[in-house]
Formats: sequence, structure tokens, C-alpha cells
Amino acid sequence: MAICSFDLDPVSLSIDLSVGHIAGLKIRDGDRMLSPLHRAPWVDDPAARFPEGTPPNVRRLSGDFLCAPFGRNDVEPAPSHGWPANSGWDHVETVSLENRLTAVFRLQRRVMGAVVEKRMTLIAGHPFVYQEHSFSGGHGAVSAAHHVMVHMADGADLAVSPKQSARTPPDALETDPERGRSILAYPASTADLTAFPLANGAVADLTKYPVGERHEDFLTLVEAPGRPLGWSVISRNAEQDRIIVLKRPDVLPVTMLWMSNGGRDYAPWSGRHTGVLGIEDARASPSGHADSCRENELSLSGIPTAFDLAKEPGVVMRQIIGACAAAPGQGRVTDVTAEEDSLLVHHEGGSICRLNYDPGFLAG
Repeated sequence: MAICSFDLDPVSLSIDLSVGHIAGLKIRDGDRMLSPLHRAPWVDDPAARFPEGTPPNVRRLSGDFLCAPFGRNDVEPAPSHGWPANSGWDHVETVSLENRLTAVFRLQRRVMGAVVEKRMTLIAGHPFVYQEHSFSGGHGAVSAAHHVMVHMADGADLAVSPKQSARTPPDALETDPERGRSILAYPASTADLTAFPLANGAVADLTKYPVGERHEDFLTLVEAPGRPLGWSVISRNAEQDRIIVLKRPDVLPVTMLWMSNGGRDYAPWSGRHTGVLGIEDARASPSGHADSCRENELSLSGIPTAFDLAKEPGVVMRQIIGACAAAPGQGRVTDVTAEEDSLLVHHEGGSICRLNYDPGFLAG
């Protein structure tokens, strides 16, 4: 296993080159060192045992990774979430210019014939990782997503940019009670994130995590039109911090939520994968590559679910991941906005947290 590490205060970042996952992320906020991302408990366990056929992205599950395609790979042969999440990356170069560092990586395989590159940028004084994935050449269409994962010891509040709907796919993640449990209703949809239907007829508040005990669930949040910045903020209770994930809604119009809270009883999950929330900004259908490339429930509503590699040469998708400490009494997050050189996190009661930020990265 090869790990590529680099840092520029206040951020330290490492990449697992065997699968392209973020292996570690540390962000300093004053005298605190924040660890915003998740790493599965079996990754560093030399005694871990895996059922035959367990894909590399599960064996090395950590931090964040690129999915291309997202979910089921039923167009060209590859494991779930595609080769970017399951095969090796080469470190091409690291470029340092003034107060900025960019590490460039290239996927050793191709996706639908396209060369895939990853660029991770750190800026001095910024509590963010600015990440870009690009597809050069290729044929056909491909869905894609970032797969950010956050672990929380004692729950969290979730705040998101305005959404037009939340919806579950036709089938639950876990349908066999001998293997696991899902508690949301499938399929279901609502515009009210505080009242999503449960399978038992009750409702769940999606803005508070977890929504139940020992469950594995998945749903899609569809961005409301007309806003230049899409955002998710996870305010962790025990850790007293806020994890911030930013995107361009016109490029990544949906955010998938993966709720993994001890709802899988089979290896390697074995009921021990708890308190994990995936924030998966995507251009994809949740039903796999083939569904993303044809008319589907989302595309019929005007939501694009794939990149056309032939018609869109040089496809680029960008996302920003960051974190800051939460001050006592700040209240819940109500909005996130950008200024010339700052990101503003707005709270109930009117207080604002101002963070060093480059708004031009997402605009580019």
C-alpha cells in the first residue's frame, strides 16, 4: 500500500494510491486539530477477513473517493463505483507556487476510454481541500460522484442548501433481515426534509443524524434551481466541529446521503460500521450506470444524470471539503455564502463564522 502525503498549514492530507481514497485529513483550527473524515475500522486491522468478491473500495474504505460511474457498474466491466474507487493511481507531480500546493494524480485504468486525473489543492491559511477530477477523451456517457464520508461519535445536525425534494430509490439497501436492516420507506419522496417517510409509517427528520438505530439507508437530495453554491454542513455533537462540503449545483445537481449506522451484519461491516454519513455530490442516478445514461426519474425532471464524454470534451467536476471548530452557543447553521475571499457560515441568532476561501475555484 502506497500513501502520498502533503501538507500546507492548516491542512494535512494523504491519498491511498491503491484506490485513490483520501486516507487521512487533518485541519488545524487554532489549538484544535480536526479530523473531519471517516476511515472504516477494518482498513487498519491486519486480522480483517473479507468475503470472496469484496471490492477494493470496501476493503480500503476511507475519507472520500471518486465514483465513475456511481453505484452499479452495468455498462463496462468494473467493480461498484468504477475503477477510480477500486484501482491504482499514479502520483504525477506536486506543484508549489507561492502559497498554494497542487498534487496531481492519474488513474492507471481508463473509464469509458477516458483518462482520469485528480488534482488536490491546498492554499495556505485555508481550512479546505480543493479537489478536481477531470475526464479527457473517452466515449459514451458516465455518471460520477464524490463520496465524502463523515463519522460522528454522538450524532450530528445536517444543514444543506435548498433542495426541491428528497427521494429514496425503488429498493432498500438491505432487504434480508438475516443480513441487515433499512428503515426508510422505499420508494418515497418529500419536499420536507424534517418529515421523510419511514417504512413503519412514521417520519424521520433528515436534519438530525442518525435517524434511527442499527440501519443502512440511502436517499437522493435534488438541488433547488437558481443558486450558484451547493453546500452541506455536518455539525458533529461530540466533536464540536462543522464539516463543510461545497459544490456547483449545475455540475453536480444531486447529493446522495448514505446512512450507515450498524445496519449491515455481514463481514466486513459486522454491525461495527456505525455513525457514518456519506455526502455524495453527484451527477448520477442512484440505480447505476446504465440507468444514468437513459431516461430516468431524475432526467425526466430535467436533472442531468451523466456526463457525455464525446460531446463534453474535458469534463471537469470540482468539490471542496473543509472543517472548522464550532463555538459554544452558535446555534444551527442556516446558510452558507461566499464573498471575494471568504466563506460565511451563518447561524441561528445571526452570528457568522468567516473562513478563508477561494470562490474562484468552483467558478472555474
